[in-house]
Amino acid sequence: MDNERKVDDRADYTRGELTEATAGADPLALFGSWLEEARQAGLPDPNAMALATAGSVSISCRIVLLRAFDARGFVFHTNYNSRKAMDLERDPRAALTFFWAPLERQVRIEGKAERIPAEESDAYFATRPRDSRIGAWSSDQSRVAEDRAAIEERFERWNDRFTGEDVPRPAHWGGIRVRPVRIEFWQGRADRLHDRLAFEHFGDGTWQRMRLQP
Repeated sequence: MDNERKVDDRADYTRGELTEATAGADPLALFGSWLEEARQAGLPDPNAMALATAGSVSISCRIVLLRAFDARGFVFHTNYNSRKAMDLERDPRAALTFFWAPLERQVRIEGKAERIPAEESDAYFATRPRDSRIGAWSSDQSRVAEDRAAIEERFERWNDRFTGEDVPRPAHWGGIRVRPVRIEFWQGRADRLHDRLAFEHFGDGTWQRMRLQP
């Protein structure tokens, strides 16, 4: 078919390499440097990541935004009654993927999810625009809506409810942290001989690094 992508339309990967010397022994430090390079390159939404969860019936994947990360893990925020949050309540195993195509880089993270402390969620919620905070109250995320008008009417009711008041964080909304047990860095290379370095976490807090075949 004319709209099918031809194999020879794809250019080879030539942007860089990933060596053990440049990777170092700390995957969080390496991730931080890669994320900053994606930002400096002007990529749109460099903090966008695919989040995969195991539901009661099927596997589900969607794009969410990374809002913080440190040695404890990777944090995003959501309605705790949403499908993704309910999936993680049933099965805390989660997988994250970052893909920065212009840099020919990918990061895959596997770990277990947990809610962050309420005070951390409060602090982040306070930085959100007022309308976004209203939306956290008005949206029953992932639930069926009659139509768009019903969603907007519900938003206006909550907006009126908080007229002249600060908008506090609802108890059903907050952060989720994915604590990593495995992080893999992928750098595209010529002839599909890509660089793949994986780090696995041990209970004593150390990481073991290994090179994977492409």
